[in-house]
Amino acid sequence: MAVWHRRAGKDSTALNFTACAAHERVANYWHMLPTAKQGRKVVWEAIDRQGRRVIDQAFPESLRGGKRDDEMLIRLKCGSTWQVVGSDNFDALIGANPAGVVFSEYSVADPRAWDYIRPILAENGGWALFIYTPRGRNHGATLYEMAKSNPGWFAEKLTVDDTKIIPPSIIADERASDMPEELIQQEYYCSFQAALVGAYYGKLMEAAEAQKRITNVPWAPDLPVITAWDLGIGDSTAIWFCQQAGREIRLIDYYEASGVGLDHYAKVLGEKPYVYGDTLLPHDARVKDLSTGRTRIETLKSLGISKGRVLPNDRLEDGINAVRLILPRCWFDAEKCSRGIEALRQYRKAWDDERKVFSERPEHDWTSHPADGFRYLAIGLREPKDPNAKSLPTRANSNYSPTRWRAGR
Repeated sequence: MAVWHRRAGKDSTALNFTACAAHERVANYWHMLPTAKQGRKVVWEAIDRQGRRVIDQAFPESLRGGKRDDEMLIRLKCGSTWQVVGSDNFDALIGANPAGVVFSEYSVADPRAWDYIRPILAENGGWALFIYTPRGRNHGATLYEMAKSNPGWFAEKLTVDDTKIIPPSIIADERASDMPEELIQQEYYCSFQAALVGAYYGKLMEAAEAQKRITNVPWAPDLPVITAWDLGIGDSTAIWFCQQAGREIRLIDYYEASGVGLDHYAKVLGEKPYVYGDTLLPHDARVKDLSTGRTRIETLKSLGISKGRVLPNDRLEDGINAVRLILPRCWFDAEKCSRGIEALRQYRKAWDDERKVFSERPEHDWTSHPADGFRYLAIGLREPKDPNAKSLPTRANSNYSPTRWRAGR
């Protein structure tokens, strides 16, 4: 666990460490960034201070047996392979069986990647190296605290005061260029306490934590369960489960998966004991699938999911504001909604490092689908129902127990 400041040479050090490991033990090795696209930019195509391609410095031509640019993979003459991958599609790497994995920028990576890879490394006696700068008190901070107290782990935190790599004049220039102080503390002094800069809902989620609204939230059988969906195509689909009790909005459950069809989600919902009310869907649920000729709302209807309501195509800013308005009334089940809660904490604006400003658009990473699903929930709770609108009829389906979809059963 190496929590090092910005420009401390994290990736370069990790690449050279892996190059040595690959010659000590013949196996597969990964260098994992939050996204494969980011991996191509930061590692595969990166140029170091000496004007060399980073991968050529760590894996010179004399050591290579071949290279696949499309897969960002190098085959070494010793028999090992090294590959740049993304935590955004870790589940697509089934069967690779790595013996060493570098988790670069782990604090903003999908935390499920470590949960997926950990059993593989435990079984084959492999290793993991986490390199990042902090992003608030998130899963990166949790793992660092564990590593510090675990004799089986190495844990190190290096700030600019430790390495002297970045002179005070550079940091003074950053301040003069209006770089937020929280970002300076985070990037150069490895502060876990600094608020996640640019987070849309960070302070509101901190308030929910302080007010103990992230706790055990039991399901109330006498209240219908509203579901809000972010429907991914090839990406994750995220579903929030909520109940309303007076002004309270109770988030009792959360589910997310990828690479599966709508029948999978219908089965998951049907296996839960809930009595369902509205199904809130994004505006593109009415777009026809070219392979089936049906819209996704029609497909869901055929699977027994009733009360589908397609939401208006609101501006992103309006949806974010709708979330901010309802969050003070929200209660979250800490266990069942843990991934969704973490996503809401970390959902943030993209930072333009060249212009030193935040983008008007959010960072697209693993937090996007949970945050989008919650945004649709906020819009759906805000939008008045059309009294003339017809609910989708409940349809019998032996696999999914459709009687559960009838609110007020």
